Amino acid sequence: MAMPLIRTFRDCATYSKTFAPYLPQLTAFPRDILASIPNLGALQQVYTSTNPIISGLAFSIALFPVFFGMSEVTGNYSQVDRVWGVLPTLYHIHYALWARLAGVPTQKVNAVLLFSLCWTTRLTFNYWRRGGYQAGSEDYRWKLIRDRIGRPAFLALNVVFTSSLQSVLLWSVTNPTYILLLTSRLSPALTPVDMAFTGMLLSLVGMTWLADQQQWDYHAAKHSYQETARVPSGWTRAQMERGFNTTGLWRYSRHPNFASEQSIWLTLYAWGCYSSGTLYNWTGFGVLSYLLIFAGSTPITEGTSSGKYPQYKVYQERVGRFIPKLFGKGWDEAEMEKRGNEVVAEAEGKGSGGKKQKAG
Repeated sequence: MAMPLIRTFRDCATYSKTFAPYLPQLTAFPRDILASIPNLGALQQVYTSTNPIISGLAFSIALFPVFFGMSEVTGNYSQVDRVWGVLPTLYHIHYALWARLAGVPTQKVNAVLLFSLCWTTRLTFNYWRRGGYQAGSEDYRWKLIRDRIGRPAFLALNVVFTSSLQSVLLWSVTNPTYILLLTSRLSPALTPVDMAFTGMLLSLVGMTWLADQQQWDYHAAKHSYQETARVPSGWTRAQMERGFNTTGLWRYSRHPNFASEQSIWLTLYAWGCYSSGTLYNWTGFGVLSYLLIFAGSTPITEGTSSGKYPQYKVYQERVGRFIPKLFGKGWDEAEMEKRGNEVVAEAEGKGSGGKKQKAG
């Protein structure tokens, strides 16, 4: 039996009823697939008779040797990063396809798939625009980590996380969609609340588009300024020489794109909780792991920026990392344009003075 027997909405979010009983299928599924390859009808039967969350997990695990092998052969450890914006949508396509073949209502899953396709389009476009698919391109953060911990430790990291757990992570953030699939059997139609969640997800995708475009516009203007020494229209010389963007959404959040990205998966999780009538459930482990990835990687990015740009430390003090600061002095563009270097010197002086006083 591919799907659990559920009688209430809360049953849809119960780990012991909806996930644990199907774990044995994890080992049987690859074997059955290989045995059925010559026969399309048999393949479909294996596919629909396997719980969809388990077959999704099996696929994420099957990618381990692919990512590891490619990273070790090419020396490029950004293999998972390259498909970061694609894999979650593949899992959503999988849920939508499975539901159709199994005769399960698809309205809610279709709504998730709509937002997910928009999300993938945005990430894929930005990755391509930055030249991410060029041969040899690698996320600089992996290079920094490799340099810090050394090759042997980094090999271990690649085995247990970079090429493995990251793949499972991208499956796990889509787990709330499985709950939505289950609740569809009890309530097939999209409710106004379901449509509101869909609208929120699409709005957050739009916010990531806006933040990325503002960042792209700034760096395009900065590149032009560096080549011609002429300040592009709509910008000031101080903004160009500062080296990092402080306009638009970036005036209120140091990483508005990351904030929107995390909010997307929190919203999907909240949707699953609402549909199942639970305040929290086991699918939260996926989104929590996703948030921890950002919590761990963002300081590496900021460490590089603070080392390159003198005013970045002031920016860190006045602007929230993800969420805008509600108290204290925010970013003042006019002030920083008049006395940017002076403000930086004051901040650095306070920092060094505080350390001396503490040490004494």
